Amino acid sequence: MAISLNLAPLVTWGFPIKEPFVIAGPCSAESREQLLATAEGLAGLPISLLRAGIWKPRTRPNSFEGVGAPGLAWLKEAGEVAGVPVTTEVASPQHVEEALNAGIDVLWVGARTTVNPFSVQAIADALKGVDIPVLVKNPINPDIELWIGALERLNQAGLTKLGAIHRGFSSYDQSKYRNRPTWRIPIELRRRIPHLPIICDPSHISGNRVLLFGVAQKALDLTFDGLMIESHVNPDAALSDAKQQVTPAELGRLMAKLEVKRLSSDDDAYKARIDDLRRQIDALDVQAIELLAQRMNIAKEIGFYKKINNIAIFQPERWKETISSRVESGKSKGLSEEFVMRVYQLIHEESIRHQEAGGVE
Repeated sequence: MAISLNLAPLVTWGFPIKEPFVIAGPCSAESREQLLATAEGLAGLPISLLRAGIWKPRTRPNSFEGVGAPGLAWLKEAGEVAGVPVTTEVASPQHVEEALNAGIDVLWVGARTTVNPFSVQAIADALKGVDIPVLVKNPINPDIELWIGALERLNQAGLTKLGAIHRGFSSYDQSKYRNRPTWRIPIELRRRIPHLPIICDPSHISGNRVLLFGVAQKALDLTFDGLMIESHVNPDAALSDAKQQVTPAELGRLMAKLEVKRLSSDDDAYKARIDDLRRQIDALDVQAIELLAQRMNIAKEIGFYKKINNIAIFQPERWKETISSRVESGKSKGLSEEFVMRVYQLIHEESIRHQEAGGVE
């Protein structure tokens, strides 16, 4: 179900939007010299916004937590050097007030703030009556409702220049990414709020500059509206997130390789072939739904027999055997283990629901 928000298109935000829309700059403003040197390096690149963290919400104390309000003046000066507007993160009404007083052009709400509705509401209240673009990062955990709720709170405060930033999600298991991209969540956000600009933050997803290009290109392939990439004049000496930052020169080379794909083609042969393949997919989907329905009817009958024989619904050994065999079968047909696991976890949850229904007297 689509969600109705009063949104202003990205092109009406009041500054030139290059394609792709790229926000670049250091993770943190560390000094005036560092910020100006980075801005000079970025000045010749087709970026639309200069970013820098002024207040840094860190996981543990005694880490670099930003230079605070004095850095706002450096950021504005750096924006003039780069020739673009500037943006920074705010996490409280005080941050909002200081950023607005300093003339910051765009604000963003960080992942640790998005997760807390009280904090988001306080920021929304502080921004009432202010016509400024605000970008909202996804919450740390993969909860699309919290993400949407934050956008709704800001929209209800009268803010229409809203966008989302996908920076990935924390995960308890190991991954090559710092934050798992879990692309299905921003894709679902696009389905539910079709006209919402969505920016990808490949720096925080990757956690490593080696992975940046692949994540950035995939985001563009998935029709994201832009990218937020961290760039530092001397990344290895950065006081925060050193491994995921690139120099302005490296960013320029990365941007030169990026491709913005078209949504459609006028080629008749292409359109005819795509239509034929999609009809095949539609037919297979009908069969898949029918087979799943048959499977659940059998699960309901199993639930009935478990009920009358006083047998537990969940059978750990059976589940272990099922998931193992299905993963191996899927892998033999070119399907990833993660995909098969996720599909069968959902099937198993639905199967348990039908077994419970089958056992009802």
